[in-house]
Amino acid sequence: MTVDWVRGGDTGLPIPAHIGALRQDPTTFLTNAFHAFGTLTPDNAVERVVRLGEVAGGSTGRKAVLTVEYTHPQPGLHTELFVKFSRDFDNAIRDVGRTQMEPEVRFAALARTPGFPIDVPATQFADYHRESGTGILISARIPFGVNGIERQYHKCLDYEMPEQVQHYRALITAVARLAGTQRSGRLPDHLVDLFPVDLQAATVGERRVLSPEQLDRRLTRLAEFVELHPGLFPAAVRCRQFLSRMAPEAVEVLGHEPAVWRHLAEADDYIALCHWNANVDNAWFWRDGDGELRCGLMDWGCVSRMNVAMALWGALSGAETDLWNDHVNDLLALFCDEVRRSGGPKLDAAVLARHLVLYATLMGVTWLLDVPALVRARVPGAGPSLARTDRGIRDDEAVRAPLQMLINVLNLWATRDLARALRGIG
Repeated sequence: MTVDWVRGGDTGLPIPAHIGALRQDPTTFLTNAFHAFGTLTPDNAVERVVRLGEVAGGSTGRKAVLTVEYTHPQPGLHTELFVKFSRDFDNAIRDVGRTQMEPEVRFAALARTPGFPIDVPATQFADYHRESGTGILISARIPFGVNGIERQYHKCLDYEMPEQVQHYRALITAVARLAGTQRSGRLPDHLVDLFPVDLQAATVGERRVLSPEQLDRRLTRLAEFVELHPGLFPAAVRCRQFLSRMAPEAVEVLGHEPAVWRHLAEADDYIALCHWNANVDNAWFWRDGDGELRCGLMDWGCVSRMNVAMALWGALSGAETDLWNDHVNDLLALFCDEVRRSGGPKLDAAVLARHLVLYATLMGVTWLLDVPALVRARVPGAGPSLARTDRGIRDDEAVRAPLQMLINVLNLWATRDLARALRGIG
């Protein structure tokens, strides 16, 4: 059932649940909302809506672009805006993710703290109705490709992105600065406390639990898929020795699942406030006056205090496998150094690497085993020469993203000592 308006839990204002409701009287709502959020001074108002149009993108909710004019234009008062609704009433699968906006609205308040350590889009208004999962977030729109900001990079198309290592260094630096600053105590406690530590809450959708027989079938099909499509997978994954041990090790990972979650949660120094999905499509890049590449982060759904290895997987899961093979150790060391420089605890890159292996492998076994079936359904008739650059994969994010994540999980699994990591959880 479609809902038009609900009362926001923070401001008490009626908030629109979809773009149709917002179109009913946008200047009145926006003026009231921006006053309530402190974006506009009492003597100012939204005079006119120049543009309000829906745009596609993302895995949850509906999105729109908005251009406004104010009665009294002022420097720093944003006119080019982005609107994010938590709901998608026309797509039940996307609508499942509506609860992701609740922590995002909390984060919008935290990010207004003076001296916040990283760049995020300036929030104009945000509110959320918990009972229905209905919310709206209005922020400044990032002008990709304008005024020194680089073009937008799409998820799992890094082979089209220049200077991949430099971009990931900037990305990891931003994630680490937030984590370190939060652990330093410099952010307001009453706002940080709104982000409880609940590692398993950071998920999209409801996980399907497999019976032993279903798990065995999927693992068998995965091994067959790797052998049938060698152009998709690196040599370490195609190795028969790895494919033969994949199934028993997957069963062992699932058998240790409660212990893995407990181990990650109890590593107190490694728990910090983080972006859960800081992939390149949730970032923007520019160079500062010294030519250093800088990074801002957006789309903060599922933001929480978590084991930082979870955030690193979110940032690196769509990267090229070569970057994992050649640079991940340096990136982990960079992360540890930046956390420490930002006032956080001293982290051990080797411990962080073990956490990353445990978390990524667990995510692969519990969420990505259906990828072969997905590829077969969306790219019918694909033969042994199938490659990630083929149009059927490249042009379909719903295929290329989970496929690249699966490739990276399997490569990490094949090249790191998973058995040793499991022994380390006690």
